[in-house]
Amino acid sequence: MPIVRTLRGLVAVAASALLISPAARAEVGLNDLVEAWLAAAHGNYYSRSFTYWNKEGAVPEACAACHSEPGFIDYLGADGSTPFVVSRPAAINSPIGCASCHTAAAHALDSVRFPSGVTVDGLGPSAVCTVCHQGRQSGDNVKTATQGIEEDTVSPDLAFLNVHYGVAAAVMHGADVRGGFHYPGKTYVGRFTHVPSANTCVACHDAHTTEVATDDCMRCHRGVEDIRDIRTRHRDFDGDGNRAGGIHAEIVGLQERLYAAIQSYAAEVAEAPVGYATGTFPYFFNDSDGDGQISPDEALFPNRYLGWTPRLLKAAYNYQVVTKDPGGYVHNPTYLLQLLYDSLQSLSQRVEVDMAAIRRP
Repeated sequence: MPIVRTLRGLVAVAASALLISPAARAEVGLNDLVEAWLAAAHGNYYSRSFTYWNKEGAVPEACAACHSEPGFIDYLGADGSTPFVVSRPAAINSPIGCASCHTAAAHALDSVRFPSGVTVDGLGPSAVCTVCHQGRQSGDNVKTATQGIEEDTVSPDLAFLNVHYGVAAAVMHGADVRGGFHYPGKTYVGRFTHVPSANTCVACHDAHTTEVATDDCMRCHRGVEDIRDIRTRHRDFDGDGNRAGGIHAEIVGLQERLYAAIQSYAAEVAEAPVGYATGTFPYFFNDSDGDGQISPDEALFPNRYLGWTPRLLKAAYNYQVVTKDPGGYVHNPTYLLQLLYDSLQSLSQRVEVDMAAIRRP
């Protein structure tokens, strides 16, 4: 395809112009890297992540840093502009490529500021990944939005706050950056520290394909065939009586319980049934026919859910944080289990939830 050939040519030119020496390019095989990049999410020319703004002709400043290579270069100041701010709309149809990560500015980046306002230092090679995988909301935003409103009062001033997508960095750093909503009086774990050889993004994910090197996981976690079956905590966190699966199963089980409680609360307390539609913004919609499901006809923006109370919004926000990091069972499983448990416990104050068998890590 002409587009792909053009992209390959641009990548080759960019690589030769950036900090990749001829010897290094020859050693790793630049063509192989380009092929791997084109087949992965960051190089997907047709991805909605890079084509959503085509109708507008440019990616707006608020989105450009992560949804256009020129925007990311602008954000880092690698083009001579002011660092850490996007100064202009960016080009459409421009995936994240060589020039995003292989510049002096990208190599020097070591600190990133999260939506909570917390700056994390010493990120090393994880810094460039963290810029775009931290989300765009924090639990602090939820706290601010719900302040001064009675916990179980439906308020027209409330709307769903979407943490955004691919929030691995926010989950991994846990309480240190407050990506989830933290309930008062509760303590939450901070950054999940793995073994030294698997403690950065690129130690586990191939930098070009983003695929996980699962063979490395299995060298330590013997006796399992799937990384979702790994667990180092063996309590029954979701209360289903089954501890045979991995920690992923415990997170999924507890999240399913939370969703059921969200639906019960919405129907019984807010008196407005709600449902969740995967992949359709803003995700929570009125369950108009009360069947517990959101049909395509219901998953429309005018039918977005408006029956928010502070208690419901906090629980739904944490539900979304867990949903938007599908690898959270590796990145920081304890943090996710704590968010789910506390959200469920809060809802149990108003609707029937059997908390007896559920455990908080």
